[in-house]
Amino acid sequence: MYEFTEDCMIHIDNIDDEHRRLFQMLNEAFALVKETDNAASIAKNLIANLKDYAVTHFAHEEEYMKSIHDPELPIQQREHKAFAEKINSFQLDESSPEAARNSLNELLLYLTKWLYSHILSSDMMIGKMAPETNVDDAFAFTDKYITGIELVDEEHKHLFDIIRDTNDVIHAELLHDKYDEIIRLLSELREYTETHFSDEEKLMEKIGYPGLATQKRAHAAFVEKLVNIDFRELEAMDDNQEEYLMDLIGFLLGWLSNHILASDMKIGEYIKEHKIEIQ
Repeated sequence: MYEFTEDCMIHIDNIDDEHRRLFQMLNEAFALVKETDNAASIAKNLIANLKDYAVTHFAHEEEYMKSIHDPELPIQQREHKAFAEKINSFQLDESSPEAARNSLNELLLYLTKWLYSHILSSDMMIGKMAPETNVDDAFAFTDKYITGIELVDEEHKHLFDIIRDTNDVIHAELLHDKYDEIIRLLSELREYTETHFSDEEKLMEKIGYPGLATQKRAHAAFVEKLVNIDFRELEAMDDNQEEYLMDLIGFLLGWLSNHILASDMKIGEYIKEHKIEIQ
């Protein structure tokens, strides 16, 4: 069973309730696959129900984001569209009962992974990406982000620096090979993020941090978002390329800031509370 855990709560009641229902629908389908050989019938009903429910849920989510002028809305709309296309294009392998069962299980696993990833990397940011007021430099790694863990703080600062550099290149009108430099920086961000998350998870495991599993899920979801940036789509863009990049930079900075303040600070607090010495 895939649980709708506390770390999946975004604390907007209607959206949380609909997410919980999506998990329930997927768990019911997993259970049915085990109980019957009629995978074709299960797939037909599941796809129909998921299509209807996803359309309703996405509409509610996007309507709420519009009402609060959430800058993440374009990113969400693209992800919702990709999910709908995956559901609409699915065709069950009916060459044998076993093939049908395997085909349906693959779809269910994909949908579950997508749902976890989408909630933890995108929905978690709903309402949290409004620009701060009275901030001279949004890309500055200020004291409020200090966890007190030297390695973690140094790596966080470097991530902020990469995002700042990417933003500077986006706005550099006369830079030669601008696109290539943006791709290089985004690739560097992805690689360094994976290194940082690995270091952070090793630290949490070493100190017996109770929130390790929750952190791993959030890390995996964010890395997947970075991995799935389609550079070919970006290269093919014309008039709205800069707008897309600015939306992306805003999201990356917002997610990192929120994750540090909401999650990583607790690691430092745990270390202080338990008087753990980091060597």
